Amino acid sequence: MVSPNLIKRLEDDGGAEVSGDAKKLFQVIFNAKNKNLEEDDETPKIHVSSLISKLSFFYEKVRNAVDYDEEHLLRKNAIERILKRQIVIEGVLKKAKIEEISSHLIVELIRGSYLSNDKVPETQLNEVTVLLEKYLRLKDQCVLKINSVLNLKTDFSKVQGLFQKKNNLIKRLLTLAACEIEASLETNKVKAVMVANMFNILSKNIKLPADLPYEKDLEIQIYLAISRTFLKFDADMLSLILFKYYIEEADLESSQSRKIIDNIQEIFAIMDYQLNHPLAKQLDKVVRAYGLYFTILAETVEPDPAKIFGEIKKNTKTFLNLVRKTCNKKYKKAKGRLWRAAVRSIIYIFLTKSIFVFIIEIPAIHWFGEKINYLALGVNVIFPALLLFFIVFLTSSPTDSNTEKIVEGVKEIAFVGEERRQPIILRKPVKRGFIINSIFNIIYAAAFVVSLYFIIWALTQVGFNWVSITIFLFFLAFVSFFSIITTRGIKELIIIDRKDNLLNFLVDLFYLPIISIGRWLSSNVSKINIFIFIFDFIIEAPFKVLIEIAEDWTRYVKERKDKMS
Repeated sequence: MVSPNLIKRLEDDGGAEVSGDAKKLFQVIFNAKNKNLEEDDETPKIHVSSLISKLSFFYEKVRNAVDYDEEHLLRKNAIERILKRQIVIEGVLKKAKIEEISSHLIVELIRGSYLSNDKVPETQLNEVTVLLEKYLRLKDQCVLKINSVLNLKTDFSKVQGLFQKKNNLIKRLLTLAACEIEASLETNKVKAVMVANMFNILSKNIKLPADLPYEKDLEIQIYLAISRTFLKFDADMLSLILFKYYIEEADLESSQSRKIIDNIQEIFAIMDYQLNHPLAKQLDKVVRAYGLYFTILAETVEPDPAKIFGEIKKNTKTFLNLVRKTCNKKYKKAKGRLWRAAVRSIIYIFLTKSIFVFIIEIPAIHWFGEKINYLALGVNVIFPALLLFFIVFLTSSPTDSNTEKIVEGVKEIAFVGEERRQPIILRKPVKRGFIINSIFNIIYAAAFVVSLYFIIWALTQVGFNWVSITIFLFFLAFVSFFSIITTRGIKELIIIDRKDNLLNFLVDLFYLPIISIGRWLSSNVSKINIFIFIFDFIIEAPFKVLIEIAEDWTRYVKERKDKMS
């Protein structure tokens, strides 16, 4: 029930102090905090065996440990993985009905603890079935069209290209289906209002220079930036936003989606362009600051929206002190999460990378007739985790000046009269000439060579052979990039610009090329992660079959017990 006092205060205020958008946020936070948590016991819920669920939960934990990703993406990844296994892999052996696929999907998510047992209503199956059906229907129609072209082709290279196009299309449509199913499983009204408020503010304040030809893309790019930076959507989830932006829902749900089928590749090409838009980096930086303002405001208000609303009207200084306290609490929580993420990252690095020291380094040393250096072997085993620990240890919390900038941002989004008066004008992307760009690239490459030379020289002095040096350099590059991902949570709280000094300049000059190599390695080596192959194609399918058999057995035993009682 909505607080009558809060409504009265909102009406009496008349927008004199608190902005209209901020009032909506206060109200939705109040509703979320005081909503009736009692569930309708008459609604049937989906139940799975607790014992079997523990086995699946353990499997998912191990599977996610070797395929590192952010926690909020794990369920979406699991949905995509389950759909691909059931439709692409198992679909070759059997033709399952969409209702059966949906049921298996929800049950597996519950078993893996991605959804709560005895909490998901059976009506959720119908919603998932409807969502899945429209994408599978579109997939089948697109595949049918490609197959009709394949039958007419005799050139091997063209046939191979069409097969690749078909596989990519199936993958993308199943990914879109997984993302929309994930979005349907949980709605956060508070975040929805925050996104709407942020979009309203930024769409009014962000302007483009007259000579930038991106005006028609600006609104969707602002929305994508909010989703990417504030909601932490990955490229797949952003693709869903774009797909629904360019596709009419009526056409998608139609059984005769000819307009989509005929233009599907062009639609994907436009989506890819928007995902890599020239404005994206600048917008991300702006949204990161405003996303933090809204997050701090919501967390400050959450304990008692009605009381804090009254405090704002009486004494804004008291409220702003609460904002400062919220900032400091968030800094401490971020530091704690940073260490938890570091532990998880160290486990991931050990399972997927350090073990290769034993699998590759020792056999390679024997193969090339080199002498084993146990110091080098020990360093390569310990170094990745130690480097990550050292980087996390040196990551500092935001300063008081950072807090004061957040306070000013909260005032801007919450108080009437504090709105931004000057527009945020985006810069025109820098386009350097060929000569200047070549000179910069040469300097960048030279810095990398110098860094590499001194590292190799130091390792050689302690007896590393070329095999051990290669593995050491691989770990150095990989962990250097990985540390950026690990420490990102606390660095996202820092919105003041870093001060330039000689030390920062030297670090950027000599260490940034190593991080760039690590990024390239991370994106490419992960594609051939042997552990992922083992789990997905060797372990998972038979494991899930055994789980199904075990679940049926527990039901059978229960039925026998019920007959005896």
